[in-house]
Amino acid sequence: MVGRKESEPVSVYQLKVTLEDIEPPIWRRILVKGDVTLFKLHRIIQLAMGWEDYHLHEFMVGEECYAIPSPEDPWPMEMKNEKRAKLSKVAPAERSSFVYEYDLGDSWRHDILVEKIFQPKKDLAHPVCVDGRMSAPPEDCGGAGGYDEFVEIITDPNHPDRDDMLQWVGRDFDPEGFDKDAVNRSLRRMK
Repeated sequence: MVGRKESEPVSVYQLKVTLEDIEPPIWRRILVKGDVTLFKLHRIIQLAMGWEDYHLHEFMVGEECYAIPSPEDPWPMEMKNEKRAKLSKVAPAERSSFVYEYDLGDSWRHDILVEKIFQPKKDLAHPVCVDGRMSAPPEDCGGAGGYDEFVEIITDPNHPDRDDMLQWVGRDFDPEGFDKDAVNRSLRRMK
C-alpha cells in the first residue's frame, strides 16, 4: 500500500478458494494480509486444504504465470517469481480472480476470488480460515476423475477395493469432513 503509515494495519483480503471440477464443491474462505506474497499464499492454501506440498504449483493471473523459477526451466523468461509478487498487486480489487494449480500432473486447479478487501482495526496476526466445505482430495489420487472413483470406492462398504483404498490413504477419510479449527491451528503455527 503506497503511503501507508507504519501504525496503520495492512488491508485484509477475504479470499474464496474453490477447487475446480469437483461436485459438490470443495472450498475454503480465508483471510490474509494484502501484502502476502504468492509464495506464502501457496503455503496458506496447502494448509487450508490439508495437503503436504509434495508437488509443483503455479498461479495464473490473466496471461501471467507465477511460480518459483528454476535454473533448469527451459522457458525462464515466461514465468514470474511468486516470491516477489504480492497479492495486492496481482489482485488489486474486490471481485478479482485468478487460478492456483497444485500438482501439475493431477491438475488441482483452484479458482481464487477476492470477495472483500477491508481495513482491519488491527493487523491480522496470521492467516485465518473462516469457513469451508468438504475434505480436500488426498495427494496423488489421480485428479478429479481419480478422486470421484476414490470416493465411490471408499463409500461403498461392499466394494472389493475399499480396504486397500483406506489403507492407501492411511487414515479414515470423510469426503464431507472439514475441520476449521484444525486448519486454523495449522495456520497459527505457520512461519
